[in-house]
Amino acid sequence: YHLLRNHPGRTALAATVFTRTFPDSLGLTPIIADEHLLPDQLSLHAEDAKLGLAAPSEKPGRHAGLPPALISRIHRERGFDATFVKADGARTRLIKAPKADEPVLPEDCATVICVLSARAIGQPLSERIGHRVEHISRVAGLASGEFVAPVHLARLFCSEHGLLHGIAQRTLVPVINMVDDPEREGLARKAAELALKMTERFDRILLTCMQNPSK
Repeated sequence: YHLLRNHPGRTALAATVFTRTFPDSLGLTPIIADEHLLPDQLSLHAEDAKLGLAAPSEKPGRHAGLPPALISRIHRERGFDATFVKADGARTRLIKAPKADEPVLPEDCATVICVLSARAIGQPLSERIGHRVEHISRVAGLASGEFVAPVHLARLFCSEHGLLHGIAQRTLVPVINMVDDPEREGLARKAAELALKMTERFDRILLTCMQNPSK
């Protein structure tokens, strides 16, 4: 959402997986249609600067994802400056590890943003904070019920079975979000420092606080 709001060009927001309905505050034109109807719907909004693209869903408050190849085709044919795609989700949990077919990336995707939450540090690993706890345990070396430490976030970022899975040679931008106070910042910095020692796949990690745009 922040990227879409601040991008100066013609942009689209899309998803290949379930996503929440697009909030009105984004100021985009939502086009919610089955994949075979979507191109015709797009023709009615050829001049709109910001579009939201998704398929309808029977689940309240959610849209369904679109095929990755369709998103790529729309990006090329409609000349968007950027298309931001939700390609994975953690079901509102703070940390996750992807399964074999995740993330669901368009083939021509250039940059992948991988996000973990600083709020997970210091909490016991459970379904309350983690999506796919058994997989997180294997990747991070952390048993269910044990407390999450900075090193466990670092391992999730750096493992080919963690957030590096399926990324290939795309540009990778690791993000630790919810760095909401000085204590969280210290823990997030420790996780970032450990991760940067574990891999040469990326050379920086962003610490973010989306609740306070000044940070």
